[in-house]
Amino acid sequence: MEPRLKNLIMNEINPSLKEKFGYKSLYMGPRIEKVVLNMGLGLDGSDTKIVSSCQDDLASISGQRPIVTKFRKSIANFKTRKNTNSGLKVTLRKNKMYEFIDRLVNIALPRIKDFRGLNANAFDKFGNYTFGIKEQIVFPEVNFDKVDKIRGLDITIVIKSMDKKHSFELLKKLNFPFKESRNN
Repeated sequence: MEPRLKNLIMNEINPSLKEKFGYKSLYMGPRIEKVVLNMGLGLDGSDTKIVSSCQDDLASISGQRPIVTKFRKSIANFKTRKNTNSGLKVTLRKNKMYEFIDRLVNIALPRIKDFRGLNANAFDKFGNYTFGIKEQIVFPEVNFDKVDKIRGLDITIVIKSMDKKHSFELLKKLNFPFKESRNN
């Protein structure tokens, strides 16, 4: 079964963006290629129990088993050693990506305490959008009782588009809660 968000993008959002920006084809418009979830562990990366519990949390959030990332260099000031665990990473594509974005926008972001909206200036020069969540417990898949420590995670939405404005419009149509910009 196709995800609800994928059908919405194909049938409603892409034609409206084509009309707004004057694309010759539907395929010229912005499209989401992948979603990358990243959880840094810091000094806790050396403890295998903590790494496995974080892996379980990230696997339940994303529906996919995360890989363990390693430090590439030893840096004394950061107390890191080469080839020790630094964090966890998951890359979501296709249907899992659409289902994750749907759950993120409709369930997880509204559950964040004192949430005022996402920063509209967090796009990079290629049109990709990156933001952080301070607590992984905003996702309903994470069991609050089994969490030993509240950790944050970074979410990067990789968008193939011609311009930042096009990426912003796509995410706005997907109901991403952006902050209203105020002009004083």
